[in-house]
Amino acid sequence: MRRILRGPSPDAVPALIARACTLVGLLDIAAGVFPRFRHSRMHALAEVLPGSFGPFAAALSLSAGVLLLLLAHGLRRRKRRAWRAAVVLLPLGAVAQFAYRHSLIGVVISAALLAPLLRHRDEFAALPDPRSRWRALANFVLMGAGSLVLGLLIVSVHENRMIGDPSLADRITHVLYGLVGFEGPVDYAGPTSWTVAFSLGALGWLTAVTTVYLAFRPEHPAARLTEDDEVRLRALLDRHGSRDSLGHFALRRDKAVVFSPSGKAAVTYRVVSGVMLASGDPIGDVEAWPGAIERFMDEARAHSWTPAVMGCSETGGEVWTRETGLDALELGDEAVVDVADFSLAGRAMRNVRQMVKRIERAGYETRVRRIRDLGEGELDRIRRAAEDWRGTDTERGFSMALGRIGDPSDGDCLIATAHKADDRPGLYGDLKAVLHFVPWGTDGVSLDLMRRDRAADPGMNELLIVAALQAAPRLGVERVSLNFAMFRSALARGEKIGAGPVLRAWRGLLVFLSRWFQIESLYKFNAKFRPRWEPRFVVYASSRDLPRIGLAAMQAEGFVNLALPRLLRRRPRAPRPCAHAPAERDVRAA
Repeated sequence: MRRILRGPSPDAVPALIARACTLVGLLDIAAGVFPRFRHSRMHALAEVLPGSFGPFAAALSLSAGVLLLLLAHGLRRRKRRAWRAAVVLLPLGAVAQFAYRHSLIGVVISAALLAPLLRHRDEFAALPDPRSRWRALANFVLMGAGSLVLGLLIVSVHENRMIGDPSLADRITHVLYGLVGFEGPVDYAGPTSWTVAFSLGALGWLTAVTTVYLAFRPEHPAARLTEDDEVRLRALLDRHGSRDSLGHFALRRDKAVVFSPSGKAAVTYRVVSGVMLASGDPIGDVEAWPGAIERFMDEARAHSWTPAVMGCSETGGEVWTRETGLDALELGDEAVVDVADFSLAGRAMRNVRQMVKRIERAGYETRVRRIRDLGEGELDRIRRAAEDWRGTDTERGFSMALGRIGDPSDGDCLIATAHKADDRPGLYGDLKAVLHFVPWGTDGVSLDLMRRDRAADPGMNELLIVAALQAAPRLGVERVSLNFAMFRSALARGEKIGAGPVLRAWRGLLVFLSRWFQIESLYKFNAKFRPRWEPRFVVYASSRDLPRIGLAAMQAEGFVNLALPRLLRRRPRAPRPCAHAPAERDVRAA
């Protein structure tokens, strides 16, 4: 790992303004919800916030507070539209205060909050994120749930003014009615009923307006790899693809790409939850990498995305940290087997050797071929089998997964299949397991996915990896990249004699997490084939960004799914330009 000292963060001012908006928003909501807060000693502070005045104090306080809370996240990310909304909201609050309460101090305070926004307006220049109208439905659900909870609080804090003792069901009914502008079953003494009604109506109004805005604003769909981009990337891979085993995965069509000014290097990425996530090393000439990295960082700054790189090599990490001032942290190791050194002989390979012999005696046979050598009918059968055997509802893979099988442009990909003639052939005939490899330059391949029939005998993956390694010489393959093992060095050192308590505790945590993320099992599976280990790194801007980057990476890899329910999702577009079956993916990195 290499660490580079940096000066003050350029996001310090937007972050400070965002925190101020958050505080003002929370105080505004409190002023609108809690009557004692509005009339306590804090009233002197609360009255200068937008909305806390006159008979409409509660409703306007809630509206301003919720809007400021919504704007705070956009201001923190330097979004131009959030800045414009805040600049409009603060003067409106000042004018309203002066009109209703003739409060000069409210005008002064609002102007004071407005001053840093105007002074630092150049800091708020970030462009909008990729989006679709489906976010309107998500907003409706989240805002509706929040309004219901806040509405119950509003109804309940006036309990001493309630007439009778309404039940929880009555209170919920009153909130639901109030959100759409009708009177509910709960009644209050004095003007409190008007306060509650205006507050609930304001929450319903905010929910409706923000949902309508999201539904009718122009769409900015997520970027996709264009045909021209793919042609240029393939040309770079033809010349420089042997340097990085992850290079071919840059051809995933759900990634975007930025090229260096010379066009001799490129960085591919996907934006996930505001994180601009690249994977592997830049593609192309190492001398042109800085130009592509600079374009990548410019794009991140333009949209206020958090830049991150998953799984780059040591050389890639050094270039990224040198050119950008980012930090690098060792993430794990990639298992690489040199074909010339591989053999099943010897005590170390006894378990693999015995497993392979047992499976072969059970009647299994293997075939290792290039994709171009398979007929369309067999390819279609393999694609359907891989889809059916995936085992999860969500497609997994990003940094080390291509996302498709059998595309005409991927003829150099390698496929290993296991077959067994049964008395009762299955849905896919005698096909029992599939391994798919992508090219790694002209003399290597990199494992993409492993799928098998759950009814097949254990050991299918070991059988096919051995078959691929044994067939490699006749196919011109000299090196094979297998799975990526996260935190391999910690697992390996933690189980040795003399490991300290901290290292043992860290290994214990990794073993525990392996129940869900296959951390230890992938390491042990890789180690069976006696590979050499190549370290891989994550590159990041700040340690406080690591949790966010980790969540984005798990979303990209398919371990965490924050999408809408399947019934509410729009059907994805068909892959381009191949007209074959749906994309196939599997995870190589846990």
